[in-house]
Formats: sequence, C-alpha cells, structure tokens
Amino acid sequence: MDINKNKLSTMDPNMLLSIVNMKLRDQYSSLKDLCQAYDIDEYLLSHRLDNLGYEYDYDQNQFKTK
Repeated sequence: MDINKNKLSTMDPNMLLSIVNMKLRDQYSSLKDLCQAYDIDEYLLSHRLDNLGYEYDYDQNQFKTK
C-alpha cells in the first residue's frame, strides 16, 4: 500500500502510521527521503501524526508515541 498525498489528511490514522513506519523501515533511510519520493510535505505529515500522539524519532527512523 502506498501513501496518497491527496488522502493524507483523511486516511485512517492507524493505517497512516503503519504504512509510514513500514516504508521507513523497509525502503527509506529518512523521513525526508520518504516525503520526497511520495511528493508529500514533511511538515504536514509530521504535524498530522503529531496531532495523533506520535513524533518522529530520527535515530530509529520511525514515528513513536510521545
């Protein structure tokens, strides 16, 4: 499953978190790389997940509970 930038704000939060963390684990070495590949605004993605209680951990390259 891919991340669709048009549905970013309406995608089920659990699905979004799962997809993003899977892509970060399996395909991308950074959040910046993932966002560039899908033409997603890094701030908007981080902000959406932040509002759901998650923050990006640069060292582990994944979103984790705050």
